[in-house]
Amino acid sequence: MKLSQLSAKPQLIDIQLDDEDTIKEFGEAIEFWTWDRQPMDTFMKLANADHKNTASIVEIVRTLILDEKGEQILSNDNMLPTHILMRVIGKVTDLLGK
Repeated sequence: MKLSQLSAKPQLIDIQLDDEDTIKEFGEAIEFWTWDRQPMDTFMKLANADHKNTASIVEIVRTLILDEKGEQILSNDNMLPTHILMRVIGKVTDLLGK
């Protein structure tokens, strides 16, 4: 297979927080979207982020947490509860690691 065959435009994909704790707390899964492929600069920022500095990771990941239209959910005015944010970050970074 040629590498060029794997190249494609990013597509929005649906991600579900459907772990037991989330379902217990909210009565249903929590849904958000992200791109199935990331620009190289975003990927490199994550790869080089200081994993001891959660704030730097949050700043990068916030650009990856999207609604169904591909718009960022998080801003200076809108944030998630910390425990949900950590679950979302975990889901996104797991996806990028695959």
